[in-house]
Amino acid sequence: MPTPLPGNPVRGSRTGRPIMALLDLLGRRWILRVLWELREQTLGFRALQAHCDGMSPSVLSQRLRELSDAQIVTHNANGGYRLTAAGADLLQALLPLHRWAEHWAGEVLKTPPPPGRSSPKRRREHR
Repeated sequence: MPTPLPGNPVRGSRTGRPIMALLDLLGRRWILRVLWELREQTLGFRALQAHCDGMSPSVLSQRLRELSDAQIVTHNANGGYRLTAAGADLLQALLPLHRWAEHWAGEVLKTPPPPGRSSPKRRREHR
């Protein structure tokens, strides 16, 4: 499957609208985890794989290729991977979504489920 890029057909859009290309890319398995692990540091392939427990080398290689093609991650001469300026901007753009999700989770966890549905897992309180 080719890297989703603006202007090219992607899942959900034959025209390749930029937001649809981004959502297609971010929806790929492990992409968000790779971005998260690179948020504060440059990591080599093996170190990044260790941070992404359970990811196979072939999947990591594919995801890094897609993120590089999208100019969100770059590979330096020392063998490390890091976010580009666009990648760092993307993480900043996702922060409001993160805050929303935290608020939403709090609401979901304190509201009892409708009859007949199981309740979401409750977080243990840290002491």
